[in-house]
Amino acid sequence: MRLSGFLVLLAIVLANLGFWAAINQPKTGLPWAGSIASVSFSPSRADDDPTVVRQMPHLDETLLPTRAEIEEDLAMLAGKVGQVRTYSTLEGLDQVPELAAKHGLKALPGAWLDERLARNEREIANIIRIVRDNPEVDRVMVGNENLTLHRLTPEQMIRYIRRVRAAIPAHVKISTAEAWSIWLEHPEVVQEVDYITIHTLPFWERVDISEALAFTQRMVREVKAAYPDKPLFVGEVGWPSAGRSFGRAEPSLVNQALFLRQFLNWANSEGLDYNVVEAFDQPWKINLDGTASEKHWGVFTVERKPKFDWMGPVIEFKEWPFQAVAATLIAVLPVIWFLGKWKELRLAGRIFFAMLVQFAATLVIWTMSTPVVRDLAPSTGLMMGVLFPALALLLAVVLINGIELTELTWAGRLKRGHKPHPPGTIKRFPKVSLHLPCYNEPPEMVKLTIDSLMALDYPNFEILVLDNNTKKEEVWKPIEEYCASLGERVKFFHLAPWPGAKAGALNFGLTQTAEDAEIIGVVDSDYQVRKDWLSSLIPYFEDEKVGHVQAPQDHRDWERDLFKEMINWEYAGFFDIGMVYRNEANAIIQHGTMTLVRKKAMEDAGRWAEWCIVEDAELGLRMMKLGYESVYIQERMGHGLVPDSFMAYKKQRFRWAYGAVQILKAHWRSLIPFKETGLTAGQKYHFVSGWLPWFADGFYLMFCITALLWTIGMILAPRYFDTPLAFFILPTVGVFCAKIVHHIFLYTTRVKCSWKRRILSAVAGMGLTYAIAWAMWQGIFTKHTPFMRTPKMADKVGLKDAVMMTLEETSLMAAHWVLAIAVLIPRHNFYDPEVRLWAFVLVVQSMPFLAALVASVISTLPSKPHPGETAPHGATPHPAE
Repeated sequence: MRLSGFLVLLAIVLANLGFWAAINQPKTGLPWAGSIASVSFSPSRADDDPTVVRQMPHLDETLLPTRAEIEEDLAMLAGKVGQVRTYSTLEGLDQVPELAAKHGLKALPGAWLDERLARNEREIANIIRIVRDNPEVDRVMVGNENLTLHRLTPEQMIRYIRRVRAAIPAHVKISTAEAWSIWLEHPEVVQEVDYITIHTLPFWERVDISEALAFTQRMVREVKAAYPDKPLFVGEVGWPSAGRSFGRAEPSLVNQALFLRQFLNWANSEGLDYNVVEAFDQPWKINLDGTASEKHWGVFTVERKPKFDWMGPVIEFKEWPFQAVAATLIAVLPVIWFLGKWKELRLAGRIFFAMLVQFAATLVIWTMSTPVVRDLAPSTGLMMGVLFPALALLLAVVLINGIELTELTWAGRLKRGHKPHPPGTIKRFPKVSLHLPCYNEPPEMVKLTIDSLMALDYPNFEILVLDNNTKKEEVWKPIEEYCASLGERVKFFHLAPWPGAKAGALNFGLTQTAEDAEIIGVVDSDYQVRKDWLSSLIPYFEDEKVGHVQAPQDHRDWERDLFKEMINWEYAGFFDIGMVYRNEANAIIQHGTMTLVRKKAMEDAGRWAEWCIVEDAELGLRMMKLGYESVYIQERMGHGLVPDSFMAYKKQRFRWAYGAVQILKAHWRSLIPFKETGLTAGQKYHFVSGWLPWFADGFYLMFCITALLWTIGMILAPRYFDTPLAFFILPTVGVFCAKIVHHIFLYTTRVKCSWKRRILSAVAGMGLTYAIAWAMWQGIFTKHTPFMRTPKMADKVGLKDAVMMTLEETSLMAAHWVLAIAVLIPRHNFYDPEVRLWAFVLVVQSMPFLAALVASVISTLPSKPHPGETAPHGATPHPAE
């Protein structure tokens, strides 16, 4: 590898390491050197689950902490906190006051109350017993957020408080815990308690971390101002260290550490009585509402290790160097290989591709690390499992497009830039048999094609017109009569009934081909060829290795029709970009028109495949497996007609995509890397990579449907369906952006057309997403589909027909828009950045379906009349470029 390549590699590696270091910079804040006044205490370990025990009490011994574990936890907290608060007197928690006193800790026991009245009676009896048996207990809590969560009424709570007060010593203070706002709404409850216990958790109020302390201070001051004579106890304050964001509130280790340090300093300066929630992470709490952040409120991990330093800087993920190294190692080998291979690649290309590979590697590591760093809820983890393959495929497509873009832009001159041979070059005139298959085609159009073939300046050829199953005699009979008038050079065959569609007709043509013919030419019935097509391309067959010579499919009569214009330039992209690139590796796709095939190569490879609806590409692959080379001439040697309607356009692309899957299913063993199959490594790569973007479209459709179902779940069952994480936008927005950037950039450098036409071609191509996706999935799960002819010279359809032609796409577009609006209707969702981002993603995701509708509507617009003609009534000509 050159020195410049080494320097590029070094720069990319350093940039990657710098990126990981930048996003993991230690954060500093107010230090805290004291102890914590009080913490919420639950001694459950990683495998404990009180929620299961409540449903199946016989599992007490296996899913609840033991007395020894409770004492171990309290001994660990001694000296670090002054008090522990519990929320229930059942499931072993009634032992906490006794064991806490043993280790010099105060205990604030609580009785858990809810709709289960019989269980409430046990809690009330236990809290009374605990106070009587533990003289050091000087205050208790009766109930927790029952009014906040509407589990009990104020009247019920007052009765429970009065019962406990009547049964415990007078010096023991009593309260109940509620959100700060509940106390302002229910002064009657305030009268029943000795002190007010407020919960102020900015995270659940969707408050940004930068405003969290100010929010807490305001809540405390409002309650104090309302009840200045009542002591105030902040019964819960804290921040989760992991999980899902909640509105603008983002859970993270750094946010938890800095918020608690700020709060403790302020509380100490104010002499505030408070309780931090909580001591240890509690994995079982995810079962309460399915929210992963519920598990991560502890200042210690579930393994009883401190999460952060109370004095020094805090790092979100201490293991980030492993992420950085892993991303570097994944990228460095392919970058070295490619930079070593591309010896002529200019510096800009080296930098671009190295950056692209490193970006992909970094994205993979970041995505795979997300579940570890964020600890996602099961529902989000499930969605990630579904979408990660889509993300992997997206990255593969991006890299494939990146390789194509790099080679075509910065790799210098093309090594196989074939050109038509100039006049006078040809020395030998081997006989050519030209096959013209047609089915139900307008006779005048076919006659024009025959005329153009008859005008060839090549002396030794025959023409076989193969009418395949046209039912109406008035359609095929005029062609037969016209052929008869042209002499022995032209032969007409009406095949009815005849199997095998186009391939079947072409195979019949092989049986009628002149014995002395050496070359088989195929032309579609709508093409008009240049007179030098044969004379300028036949000389390539002097090389015995050449199996077929391919000229581009190009089109005519599109200039005065906006729809035809847009799809003409969409086709042009493949022939000026994809085929040029594939030709460099001798891996072009053979097309069933404007193609010349050595008859011996066809005999060696076998006839046209009647089982495959893209028999041309399949035959080309078989000839390559036998070692025959291909030649691609970028210069246009003939012009056909583009489809007249969007339905015809997408049916044609459906056939190509479905046929691609048929080929891959039939020949996958030949495409296995590092295995001798007759194909070169470059040919294997291009046949797989060329069709991989179509599989990406298939995954895109799967993602769209999954996203719609998920959004319905967010609306109807928000407890179980979280807002998708931000990086889930990648399979959607990533595919959208990658396609647009790749298309526009290469069209700018390789296709000679204006910006307007680049955009029109992008809309046309994007509008095919659904058709291609459906073809890929159908191709995977079925073996055959009928051959769909692409009609030409059809009449314009109306606007209603335009919608019907894209009924599936329009329905998907409408579903995305409706759900994007519906998910924002709840007020708390409208102000939630993640929900708004998801709504935006749904809109972006609908763009290919909107493009289909737009293209279909454009296909109904009237064509601009030729000079001297009058526009049809109601037609508004569009300006030509």
